[in-house]
Amino acid sequence: MRHEKLLVVEDDREIGQLITTQLGSLNLHVDHVISAELALQKIAKQSYGLILLDINLPQMDGLSLCRKIKEHYPTISVILLTALSSDMDRVIGLEMGADDYICKPFFARELQARVKTQLRHRAQLLAIQNNDNDTHCEQSLIVGSLNIEFSSHQVYLDQQALNLTATEFDLLVYFARHPNHVFSRQQLLDKVWGYQHSGYEHTVNSHINRLRAKLEQHHQAPFIETVWGVGYKLNPSQLG
Repeated sequence: MRHEKLLVVEDDREIGQLITTQLGSLNLHVDHVISAELALQKIAKQSYGLILLDINLPQMDGLSLCRKIKEHYPTISVILLTALSSDMDRVIGLEMGADDYICKPFFARELQARVKTQLRHRAQLLAIQNNDNDTHCEQSLIVGSLNIEFSSHQVYLDQQALNLTATEFDLLVYFARHPNHVFSRQQLLDKVWGYQHSGYEHTVNSHINRLRAKLEQHHQAPFIETVWGVGYKLNPSQLG
């Protein structure tokens, strides 16, 4: 893993220090701030790969900060730190662009796994943008009117460019590589997010809903279909 900078936004100083310690084995530069305002100042001055963001912050809350980060810095990954009982906050956070969430309290290994997954997504994106990958690798993937360009990490639908996050891009690529194959939410967590923890199905649901909304701005047919009681699939016949 390349040496990345990570920002922890947590108003509880003890929890912030604990998170910093738990991430010490990942070869990361970790900064900690206690408010959204300080976080925005840090982000404007330094290049962070990942933000660990507590939802319950003073003044500007974490959900509002998440929205601002994704509006201005879409390539930064955001993991929300949420209370176990706050299902609605987690769903809203994912709808605002967060890439993942983790419930408090959490184990160090789970936190490390989530962070490594998001940084792997970012490393893949940077490798593509910098042409660091093999010149013989796949350049694009076309399914009907859907065109996925790996060299630019861009998606076109009906020749219209879509603004996808790194996780949405990876999710769409996985569906496009396996048209008509139905995947359960747990399978998608394993294959796209890279972990097998149960209880995080909202992560898949919210990302698919957000991805669908972006796709259907340019193409009315819902080609990522829900197979009730089973999971989701990409139906290529809807793409023309």
